[in-house]
Amino acid sequence: MRKTIFLAVALSSAIILPATAQLGKVWSDFQSYSVDLQNYLRNNLSDFRPLEIQTQGAVTSATGELNIPNPIFANEIISSDIFINSISGNFEGNPLLNSYSVGNDMNRYIIRGSIASYLGRNGQIRAKVKLQNTERELRNIDAFTKESEDNYSNFESDVTSKVQELIGKGDIAGAGILSSLLNQSIFQLKQIKIQQNQSKIIGENLAQTIQGNQFLQYANLNLSSLSQQMEETNRARRVDNSAEAARLLRTTSQIDLFGRSDDN
Repeated sequence: MRKTIFLAVALSSAIILPATAQLGKVWSDFQSYSVDLQNYLRNNLSDFRPLEIQTQGAVTSATGELNIPNPIFANEIISSDIFINSISGNFEGNPLLNSYSVGNDMNRYIIRGSIASYLGRNGQIRAKVKLQNTERELRNIDAFTKESEDNYSNFESDVTSKVQELIGKGDIAGAGILSSLLNQSIFQLKQIKIQQNQSKIIGENLAQTIQGNQFLQYANLNLSSLSQQMEETNRARRVDNSAEAARLLRTTSQIDLFGRSDDN
């Protein structure tokens, strides 16, 4: 009887064990990502030459508690700095238009940093370790579930035999207690199997989430590239229009000059 109750208690506590296997240190993972992002931003300041100091200042001021910059705030800071100080660009003499252009560059700059941090070497290592740990825990849960099923099978055989023995002795109360323990064990085994399936679903969701984030990063990169191409196209069009306007002005001036010469 004591052995049978011990088996029941062991099986009832088994359902708790898989939950103690924690996958990861999510805050540490995020800190690693944010450090990679900040390193990218610091190492690529030359993209904003000669505005490296203003760019670093905007990124630093826009960085919050998570150690990642708020792109909207960073855009506002550097755009305001350029406009207030009337800073012209290499391709844009109007400070207002230059502030818009550099602000857009800031957005793309942070997006590229995020992509590089997520899909870069360290980011892929983080994802790989997380997926490997998930698969290992799922295998452990499968093994644990199999062990629980085997224990239950032995437990059921022992309890059934003991119940019949107690009934034969007329101990109906004792037989009822063991039958109740057996029913509880059946329920607990079902719970273990449910948690096993839930763990697999969670693992699949994690894998799908990582893949989905990867696709989103590619989409963000494409949008960033398209935005840059459109801005460069518009800049080239403005340059061409300015050149054409200057040519027409020169032509008009020459015609006007020739006309005056003829009048004289």
